[in-house]
Amino acid sequence: MPHLDSDLLRTFLAVAETGSVTAGANRIGRSQSATSLRIRQLETTVGRALFARHGRGVRTTAAGERLLPVARRVTRALDAAMVELRGDGLRGELRIGLPDDQDRTVLTRIVAAFATRHPDVQLEVHCALGAGYEAALRSGALDLAVFAVPEPAPRDVVLRRDALMWMASTDRDNAADAILPVALFDRDCWWRQVALADLEAAGCPYRVVFTSESAVGVRAAVEAGIAASLLDRNADADALAPVPGLDRRHPSFLVMRRATAASGEALDAMSMAIERAFRTPPHS
Repeated sequence: MPHLDSDLLRTFLAVAETGSVTAGANRIGRSQSATSLRIRQLETTVGRALFARHGRGVRTTAAGERLLPVARRVTRALDAAMVELRGDGLRGELRIGLPDDQDRTVLTRIVAAFATRHPDVQLEVHCALGAGYEAALRSGALDLAVFAVPEPAPRDVVLRRDALMWMASTDRDNAADAILPVALFDRDCWWRQVALADLEAAGCPYRVVFTSESAVGVRAAVEAGIAASLLDRNADADALAPVPGLDRRHPSFLVMRRATAASGEALDAMSMAIERAFRTPPHS
């Protein structure tokens, strides 16, 4: 009888939990083609299709749903056994800041995996817009933070480069608005300042109809057709469209930054885990 390979199960979990072969490949640090090949190998082993196409991604089939809890139990058991056998001895406390946007899910998984591998490291995780992370790092309130900046500092690790652009729901007729309704962050941050500067430079009459300290909240207001806003290019391209007359784009960098005085093996291990997860291009 064929045997289930744990590496293939890890690939299956990465694709199932991200809903995409591409995202799953990035998560495990492999190429898309290598990831697809591993999925086919696993499907051949079990004799069932595990995924079906769903829009721009994939979803698990009935067989895939049955395999999910098994794959999770097996990989967790193997990880726990490895930690116990290796006895890496990592201990200490880490205070981490994560962004409150679409990257939160990816980063939360990274932190959760780290906590599983290093149970003796005490983690304190903050999830917010990120406007206060720079000050928190300077004061020592945080040891490590991931957040977006308009320009990376020399010691920053750049995880991804984005482009900010004005977007609105495809269901809105922005040209019919004499005064453009906009959604903004309700805290003073560089993203809000850039948005207001764009509106003034374009001579665009506007009124603020929605504010939120959450990036998820601002994005939801735009997708619902309530307002236009300055969003990064990871926004859903099918549901959103550029705003006429506001065609400027602004670079945005997702960076990982350490507190100057922070050090230790636990911090090094966490930094490596985050950087490795975002590293591109993935190797096969």
